[in-house]
Amino acid sequence: MMHSFPAPALAMVKKMQAAAAADPARAVAFQGSPGANSHRAAGEAAPGCLPLPCFSFEDALEAVKDGRAGRAIIPIENSQHGRVADIHFLLPESGLAIVGEYFMPITHALMALPKPDGSLGPFEVAYSHPQALGQSRLFLRDRGIVPLSHADTAGAAAYVAEKGDPSVAAIAPVLAADLYGLTIVENRVEDAHDNMTRFVMLARDPLDPATLAGETAMTTFVFEVKNIPAALYKAMGGFATNGVNMTKLESYQKGASFAATTFYADIIGAPGDPAIDRALEELAFHCKELRILGSYRQGRPRG
Repeated sequence: MMHSFPAPALAMVKKMQAAAAADPARAVAFQGSPGANSHRAAGEAAPGCLPLPCFSFEDALEAVKDGRAGRAIIPIENSQHGRVADIHFLLPESGLAIVGEYFMPITHALMALPKPDGSLGPFEVAYSHPQALGQSRLFLRDRGIVPLSHADTAGAAAYVAEKGDPSVAAIAPVLAADLYGLTIVENRVEDAHDNMTRFVMLARDPLDPATLAGETAMTTFVFEVKNIPAALYKAMGGFATNGVNMTKLESYQKGASFAATTFYADIIGAPGDPAIDRALEELAFHCKELRILGSYRQGRPRG
C-alpha cells in the first residue's frame, strides 16, 4: 500500500522496504510513515533492526505473517489516552504471538510550513493520529485549532508538507519536522508530560515460557466466560487464591449482538509456574474460549 503514503514520505518508504526485503529476519514492521513514534520505538526496542514502514496496523501484522518481517512493533495503550483503537481485535485475529513489550515516553510538537514572510500561524486545523490528537486535546482546544485525524503522526507531517498550506499544522514527533522540512511551532504540546506508550513486539512463533525462567515475565491472554451468573467472578477467583497478580483486565464486545463479551488480560508470570498453571486451569473451566497471546520478558515493573 505504498501509494497510500504522502508523496514526501514515499522515497524514504521505498528505500526502507528495499533494505527490509534484502534481510527480512532483521526487519521490524511498524504502522506509520518514517519518523513516526513507532519508527522510533522499533529502533530503540530492537537496536540494529531494519524498520519497515506499513500504512496500517493490519499491513504491519501481515508483513510478519507473510515473512517480509521477522517482527512487528505495535502500540497497544497510552498512559493518558487509554488503549489504541482496534488493537484488542487485531492481536487475537492476527495469529501472531507477543514476544516482548517496550515502554516509550511520548512527546509531540506542533509543526507547519512558514508563510512567505517567515511567520508561523495562525492555524485553522492540525492533523495527527487520533491518539496524538487525544493526548493534545486541551492544547488544541485552548488555541482554537480543529483536530483532524490522519493515519499516523509522521504521515500527518508529510501530508502538511505536501499540502503547502501555512494555515494547516501537524502534531508529530520532532524527527518528522526534520524529515519533511517543517518548522517547529511549539514543543511538548501533549497535555500530560508523563505521557507513556506501551508497545508490544509480535512474531510468528511464541517464546517458550521455559526460556523466561529466573526473569520477571508477563503473560497476555484473551478469554470469553460462559453466559451464566457470576461467571467472571468465578473465573477470576483462581488468580486470587493462587496469588497471581493481574495487572490489566479490559472488556470489549465481539460482533454487533452485544451478547458476547471478550476480556483482555495481563498477568505477571508465565505457564510452567505451578501457581500460574492452576490459575489458568481454573479460568479455562469457566470459559467458552481462552487464548494465550504470549509470554515475554517484563519491560517495566508494575506497581
